[in-house]
Amino acid sequence: MILAGDIGGTYTRLALFEPSEKFYCKLEKKFLSRDFSSLEEILQNFLGKERISAACFGIAGPVRQGRSQVVNLPWAVDASLVSQKLKIPSVRLLNDLEANAYGLRMLKPEELFLLHEGQARQEGNQALISAGTGLGEAGLYWDGKEHHPFPCEGGHADFAPRNPLEAELFFYLNKKFGHVSYERVVSGPGIAEIYHFLIETGRQTMSLSVQEAMKAEAPPKVISEFARLNKDAACVQAIDLFISLYGAEAGNLALKFLSLGGLYIGGGIAPHLIDKMKQGLFYSSFINKGRFKELLSSISIWVILNDRAALLGAAYCAMKKG
Repeated sequence: MILAGDIGGTYTRLALFEPSEKFYCKLEKKFLSRDFSSLEEILQNFLGKERISAACFGIAGPVRQGRSQVVNLPWAVDASLVSQKLKIPSVRLLNDLEANAYGLRMLKPEELFLLHEGQARQEGNQALISAGTGLGEAGLYWDGKEHHPFPCEGGHADFAPRNPLEAELFFYLNKKFGHVSYERVVSGPGIAEIYHFLIETGRQTMSLSVQEAMKAEAPPKVISEFARLNKDAACVQAIDLFISLYGAEAGNLALKFLSLGGLYIGGGIAPHLIDKMKQGLFYSSFINKGRFKELLSSISIWVILNDRAALLGAAYCAMKKG
């Protein structure tokens, strides 16, 4: 039996797959990551007496020599220790966006939404950007025959304001956090930071309905939903700014990786905001790179609708390389 996992700051998703080309999933469960002190604790809860021949986990953090410190979770994960404690012969760790990139080959056409068509049949590297609890990025190198995923930590690179409003947002966040990365603005927590920036600087006011909703739901979810339904001006402006910043960083990534083969948007936020993203703010920011506007306009942009992409990619790697 093959064990695959997608380890994030909010949720840990685990699944058992039959070791065959059909990728039959025998069992799948999702856990709140912070309810457990370690990955091993969750695995013991999940596996019972199941015997595992190979495992692969996508981890929300950099992987070095089979070890990773999860960025938004107080866990250290060591592949050799997991192998030893749970008696699994082969255990592999991948950055979660690298796992997502492997998962692209497992997706069906209907599990991708075409946000921008670009130039048909254009070969080249691909890029993947994913806003959720944090901001993940990865590349897929094109060798002339196939794509090879590789990880990066570009989401933690410096946030670059493009106009006076974003400059003021930068100084607002700089005062709170010191270093301001793109993850501070392009993520679930980033949505909340943008919203509170608009409120605290007097550009918007917090409505009673939003205030009440935030008592029961996480602020990013409330802000996104109120904006999606066009129910609150502050939420709408916050999400518009978030989407514009998302597009800007996606364009940065596409330039750095020269991803002529396509740009993919993963994570849990984009599928819920597709109607807002279709309105043009994401794309206009994506291509607004001066002399490279024409090149960027040739790149196809896809939104990943299947939130199991990282899990499927981890399963693929466990089966092929475990």
